[in-house]
Amino acid sequence: MTEQKATNVTWHEHQVSKDERFKLNGHKGAVLWFTGLSACGKSTIANAVDYKLHLAGKHSFVLDGDNIRMGLNKNLGFSPEDRTENIRRIGEVAKLFAYSGTFALTAFISPYKDDRNKVREVLGAGEFIEIYVNASLETCEQRDPKGLYKKARAGNLPNFTGISAPYEAPENAELVLDSDNKGIEALADEVIAYLQKNGYLSA
Repeated sequence: MTEQKATNVTWHEHQVSKDERFKLNGHKGAVLWFTGLSACGKSTIANAVDYKLHLAGKHSFVLDGDNIRMGLNKNLGFSPEDRTENIRRIGEVAKLFAYSGTFALTAFISPYKDDRNKVREVLGAGEFIEIYVNASLETCEQRDPKGLYKKARAGNLPNFTGISAPYEAPENAELVLDSDNKGIEALADEVIAYLQKNGYLSA
């Protein structure tokens, strides 16, 4: 539990309710939490889903791991403690998006189960959709678009997930995507189908 350092603060309720925002947008808000190894396809799939939602007239936004680390979380590294704080912050930001009636699509390795579960706990029932982008380490190393695995294998990237730092795969994710054997469009369609089937695309 993160310490509440400021003591002279009070939570202010909104005059416009979450359900009223959902009704205005014509659909529910939720956090689509894409997790998986580096180069498994998280960001690419999230952006494909975002584009499909946009074409369908739905409100969505991608919160990408690298982008967030260039702004909001630029003071955080990759130690276990910094990784936990990175996920805590983005969880709170994603919660605001979901409350506003927006689909927040987060693309973070988020390697620790406990950190992901803590984000789930701060959201309302059904508002955290864990999406495990499942690709083997071998597949991710073959892709390696940024050359990160090569650097990690050479010992030049400490605390690199899958090589010198652990990845704790989800055990009960709402959706598991087979990124070893399926293409981006097919996987994005699976996410859209899940949202449709479970009533997220209407208010």
